[in-house]
Amino acid sequence: QVQLVESGGGLVEVGGSLRLTCTPSGRAFDTYAMGWIRQVPGKEREFIAVISKDGGQTYYAEFGKGRFFISRDIANSTVYLQMNNLKPEDTAVYYCAADLRLWSVVAAREVDYWGRGTQVTVSS
Repeated sequence: QVQLVESGGGLVEVGGSLRLTCTPSGRAFDTYAMGWIRQVPGKEREFIAVISKDGGQTYYAEFGKGRFFISRDIANSTVYLQMNNLKPEDTAVYYCAADLRLWSVVAAREVDYWGRGTQVTVSS
């Protein structure tokens, strides 16, 4: 069974940091771009960051530049999202996504694989 499993979410105070991890299993993801997308109930999915299959390219949403950093373990395609200086508006469910096309992750719509999500709550 192919899975993307997120971990590392939780409750953090304003200005704090969290590191999310996406652990893939069930198939090789070395040809897939992988990224993070978040969603607040009742709102549209929001692209956060994506990293190319070889780790050579990264793209970020404007709100994440300078605060969020995506990285990838090439050996096993585990993907990380380091989030710093968190704000209350960062509260959401954070999903890992994988797609053969990097721009599909950026579009935050139909991707090949989704994780189940991990809740991030930033308290003020």
